Amino acid sequence: MTASIWRIGQLLNSVQTSFVGLLQVWTIPLVLLLSLASGYTTYYGLSHFITPWIALVITVAVQSVIVICSLELASVHWSANAARFLTVVVTLLIALFVSVSFSYFKFYELSQQDTILLSRQQSLEIEISRYLDEVSRQKSELIAEQQRQTKQAAIEANQAFLGALPNMQGEQRNRVGRGRVWSHYNALLQGEQAKLKDMEAQFEALDTQMRETRTALQTFSMNLQNAAAYDQVIASVNAVRSEVDRLIVGRGGRSMPGPKLGSFAEFSQGITPSFAMWEDLSLFALACAAMVDFFTLVLSYRLEFTAPGPLTEEERDLAFRGISEFNEFLINRNDELQFVIEKSELERARRYSDWLRMFVVAFLLNRGFLRKVDERSVEFAPNLYPIISERLRARTAPGAAETVNVPSRLAVVPETKRHG
Repeated sequence: MTASIWRIGQLLNSVQTSFVGLLQVWTIPLVLLLSLASGYTTYYGLSHFITPWIALVITVAVQSVIVICSLELASVHWSANAARFLTVVVTLLIALFVSVSFSYFKFYELSQQDTILLSRQQSLEIEISRYLDEVSRQKSELIAEQQRQTKQAAIEANQAFLGALPNMQGEQRNRVGRGRVWSHYNALLQGEQAKLKDMEAQFEALDTQMRETRTALQTFSMNLQNAAAYDQVIASVNAVRSEVDRLIVGRGGRSMPGPKLGSFAEFSQGITPSFAMWEDLSLFALACAAMVDFFTLVLSYRLEFTAPGPLTEEERDLAFRGISEFNEFLINRNDELQFVIEKSELERARRYSDWLRMFVVAFLLNRGFLRKVDERSVEFAPNLYPIISERLRARTAPGAAETVNVPSRLAVVPETKRHG
């Protein structure tokens, strides 16, 4: 029963180790994909302000600096090298500022696209409605003027019938009846009435076209991506303008400039990035731009915990031998195994040569298996624990042969290490 439980535990541990390893492997393409996404948006913003090929070079440099500085930051401790830490942080912040600032333009366009189209549609509707209202006003004025002329002609015809026209003289004055004078004024009245009737008929057709324009505009407002509906709006407005030029301007009305209408491609095109976008700040667009670079930074930071490459068997033996010669171990605040790399007072008194173990420390620091905490201490990276564990297990296994020549005082893990 105990053996079965032990096997299950080993299986679970193996599955967990494999899963963590897969996540670490998957981190690399994720970082690359995020860098490409951030690079695309950064290049999009930069290319509107500088030459495209220069924008491309700067974009590649910025994204590379973000990844490199994120990896570097994970291995640098403030207390170990303050100048290096500050240099990495400042460089990273500058790169992030450039990337987020110019990525913001692309995310602003994407997030504000519907708002921009709606604003354009409202401006289009206001402009067309203002034009149609002006057409209606001038049409009403022309009809009112024609009605006034018709009414005046009717008054004069009636006065001619009663012989009460101011310009009548002699025997024609005060003569009631249909004479030559009345016939003349009656013909004028009929002409004015015919003009009014014809004008009303023609303007009724114009009213129909105006209603069709408003209907087309309403249909387009329901789907701003419908190019056919937009073309119908353009056609309706052009038809109204043609009738206005023929009916209103041709009758002495004032010429009215029509609304400025472009093609559907012009209506639906994106906005050109400009620094004015920062005045109308979109927090959502800024958050999206920062989110991509944030994930790139975090994943790159975590990627540092995986060494550039595995150690060979000889390198593992050398690492174990060198680390085994240190004495002062403790568990630090990061829950990592930390040890002091300086000589102890006893070792200084005995003039102990620590060349081998210091070489091992420098070697493991450069390979990413150790991280420097301060001038006196280093800590284990997570990928070093399995190597030391394997060597300890090989040494403590019953009947195991001596694989590494370790001094007797270091044959086991030092008991003097502290926890805290």
